[in-house]
Amino acid sequence: MNRTASLLRAPGRLINLSSAGHRFANIDLQDPNFQRTPYDPWVAYGRSKTANILFAVAFDLRHRDRGIRAAAVHPGGIQTELARHLDPAQLQAQIDRLNQQSAAAGGEPFKYKTIPQGAATSVWAGFVASAEEIGGQYCENCHVGQIVPEDRPLSVSSEGVRAYALDRKTAEALWKKSEELVGEHF
Repeated sequence: MNRTASLLRAPGRLINLSSAGHRFANIDLQDPNFQRTPYDPWVAYGRSKTANILFAVAFDLRHRDRGIRAAAVHPGGIQTELARHLDPAQLQAQIDRLNQQSAAAGGEPFKYKTIPQGAATSVWAGFVASAEEIGGQYCENCHVGQIVPEDRPLSVSSEGVRAYALDRKTAEALWKKSEELVGEHF
């Protein structure tokens, strides 16, 4: 990441795409590659999206003194090539499960965003919002997401970020683990 960080100048911003899918799972630094636990694609997706948020937290901590800020953005559900390797029935089953949870929580059913709607939060975080507001944060629907307790059920229409995704100690541990895995110090 030193290669990218060195290209950024104040008042630069690094906007990292993540997802509300981070709510599926926290990272597991003891078993990042599912060598000891059964692989589950939704858990893997959740871990990766949580890692995206934690990366933004760690990057922001390292570069804010230089006037470079970082944030993670949830663009919303957009029909992209992301699902190209998923069985359409599995994807629909996941949407159905999320819609059932949403209905139980009094929320709206899942609805895909348009590409411009999905790009809006990235543009907002990158150019419109104040750097102080978004630095080290998780952003959704053109605002900074609020922390929601893990015991609070979330629907597909609800907002919020799990506290584990913004934890500075975990962000630092992930940064160190990433350096270890790639054999390079950033």
